[in-house]
Amino acid sequence: MRRLAVEICSIIAIRAARLAGAGIVGVLKKIGRDEIVGMNRTIVAMDGGLYEHYPLFRQHLMAAVEELLGQEVAKSVVIELSKDGSGIGAALIAAAHSRYND
Repeated sequence: MRRLAVEICSIIAIRAARLAGAGIVGVLKKIGRDEIVGMNRTIVAMDGGLYEHYPLFRQHLMAAVEELLGQEVAKSVVIELSKDGSGIGAALIAAAHSRYND
């Protein structure tokens, strides 16, 4: 039963990582960062215990980004752990949204 529980958790974590990677790629495509332009790097701040404490999640997240963007473009994408909490992220989204409403 324990092995089954571990296997199910692993499957769920892999799916979550791939969905998160697809979301990141979707945002990168929307802002035009899905191509290599000069030496620009894109840094993505990731918050959350799953990303922080579960290495398998990180590996599958980056693998999904590489699969969707290609290896060359994915090399310019850096995903970093951000321990500032979701409050700052929410504030940044609100600020960006208000900018587009003006």
